Amino acid sequence: MRLTNCFAALLVMIATPALAETTVIHAGSVIIDAGSEPTGPATIVVTDGKIVSIEKGIVLIDGSDRQVDLQDKTLLPGLIDLHTHLSGDPSGEFWRAATNPPEWYTLVAAKNARITALAGFTTVRDLGSRTDQVTQSLRRATATGVLPGPRIVTSARTIAIVGGHGDKNGFRREVNDALGTSFACTGPVECAAKVRTASKYGADLIKITATGGVLSQQGRGLEAHFSDAEMKAIVDTATSLGLKVAAHAHGARGIEAAARAGVQTIEHGTYIDEQAGRVMRENGTILVPTLMAFQGIKGNLGKGFYTPVVEDKVRAVGPFAESIVQRAREYGVKIAFGTDAGVFPHGMNAGEFEQMRLGGMSDREALASATTVAAEVIGLENEIGRLAPGFSADIIAVDGNPLSDVTVLEDVDWVMVRGREVE
Repeated sequence: MRLTNCFAALLVMIATPALAETTVIHAGSVIIDAGSEPTGPATIVVTDGKIVSIEKGIVLIDGSDRQVDLQDKTLLPGLIDLHTHLSGDPSGEFWRAATNPPEWYTLVAAKNARITALAGFTTVRDLGSRTDQVTQSLRRATATGVLPGPRIVTSARTIAIVGGHGDKNGFRREVNDALGTSFACTGPVECAAKVRTASKYGADLIKITATGGVLSQQGRGLEAHFSDAEMKAIVDTATSLGLKVAAHAHGARGIEAAARAGVQTIEHGTYIDEQAGRVMRENGTILVPTLMAFQGIKGNLGKGFYTPVVEDKVRAVGPFAESIVQRAREYGVKIAFGTDAGVFPHGMNAGEFEQMRLGGMSDREALASATTVAAEVIGLENEIGRLAPGFSADIIAVDGNPLSDVTVLEDVDWVMVRGREVE
């Protein structure tokens, strides 16, 4: 009994690591949010994971448990990536889905959570894990401090049409059937049931593949997959459960159909045209362009990394991928930050800022897309995305001023998530 009690006490200690009661951070300058100018020297007080105060000047505060000297750094809100896949690393070896056990993906996700946090991304939206319960468990582990990593908002699995992008394919029939996601559906009733199942097992939002995809083992193009009735059933059911819907969508008519159905975000938006942009604008649909995904995959062309059918699709999207932001801006579409990390190596997420800038966004607009705008997308605008009393202590430190050169965010020197420093 005594050993059992000791073991139980140890588990409690592991599951609930103690936060420093009060941490005082001395900063060279603080950027409260993307709409503000740097403050100059300032002192941030953090208690139990929350920001208590931000005072101008280097203020000495008695009774703190810890003091952090960052007087040579600029502090700003932790960054938010709205499109990641923590349980995956870049690979053209689609067949590994038939050989890797679920436990492997859990370990990969834990590794990538820490890497992502160290890169300055203190919150992520994870849109599709490799197996059931991986990101739900990781969400809990990073929230309680069992593992270092960002705050996680997850769709868990992806809802797809049978045989479409997001459903397992590329194998013999019996292998496809064994591996195939239980979240593929046909018809409005069945698709609505998949939304309810996703909600039942802990999804924070719903992810659908509204069109074909580049990296799946199919050559059927990148246009609409779901029928209008199926997408409406998905969105209506999600709305009834208080969930938003993110739609992977490349083809213009698929983008348009998803926006008309009421999805919150379009992921990728490769072939967005004026008509699709107008429907997005009219419906308040937000674009998450994932520009780093194309940068990642194009570097692997001609190396035998991908199958021929995938290579053909990569080459097809090439002429369009680098002008997504420019076109969206012309059509008046709101843009938020997301990268598709996992298609390229985790930890390189901040490379998206330079790609957004090449698309015409200012440094300030790019920073806002990954802070205040992204926080609004996930409904946490009163908790993250800026530094203010009462907000979560999600703070990063860099050299220089990202408002004048957003690429300084590619080299983050110090990270705090929920008041915990990430080592």
